Amino acid sequence: MANPSSSPHLVVLTGAGMSAESGIQTFRAADGLWADHPIEEVATPEGWARDPERVLRFYNARRDQVRSARPNAAHQALAELEADGFTVSIVTQNIDDLHERAGSRHVVHLHGEVLKARSSVKADLRYPLPQGGIEMGDLCDLGSQLRPDVVWFGEAVPRFGDALELVAEADLLLVVGTSMAVMPAASLIDAAPMAAPRVLVDPQADELITTGVNGLALSAGEGVPRLVEHWRRQRRLVLPGEVL
Repeated sequence: MANPSSSPHLVVLTGAGMSAESGIQTFRAADGLWADHPIEEVATPEGWARDPERVLRFYNARRDQVRSARPNAAHQALAELEADGFTVSIVTQNIDDLHERAGSRHVVHLHGEVLKARSSVKADLRYPLPQGGIEMGDLCDLGSQLRPDVVWFGEAVPRFGDALELVAEADLLLVVGTSMAVMPAASLIDAAPMAAPRVLVDPQADELITTGVNGLALSAGEGVPRLVEHWRRQRRLVLPGEVL
């Protein structure tokens, strides 16, 4: 099928709600991960320094969960839109690989990737983890303990600049499954061009939307395929009044 006219660029910001429908436990829900695992113990440099073995156990369990999960309808719809000729870039706060497994080829992981390990002394020294986890005594090429390739609270977000550049190129910005409450990711929505429509897909969209943002109060698995179907039918990125 021919490319859509002018190759419209859809930039998608995704958060925990995107992966929740694939069975990946979120952090902030009432029964979420933070209920049993305090942030300061498993997701900060200080927690790592105090008890690295506990941190490794926590992320090994997250890794097992990700491997057993499968992309849902929202992941698949975005990959299908890209395959249909649209330019689709995804900026995700999620540390899983579900976008990639669905077929999306342009994904920026703001907070790292749980299926990778990295050196504890040189952040850009990374290693894929096709199976298994990280144990104490697993070392990088420089001889230092491996740690999860995840951005912890209090750490810099290395790919934030890449995300800013993508959002600044958006013809339409789609926000899925995130309240956009965590900084600096929350500031990305303001980086889109003024002329670019903004759409938020979230069950609580009516409470979360701000001025200039269109809300679709549906889950990711319902709302994203509905939007994608409209765009594929129209062959361009337009706000679907009958959907919103």
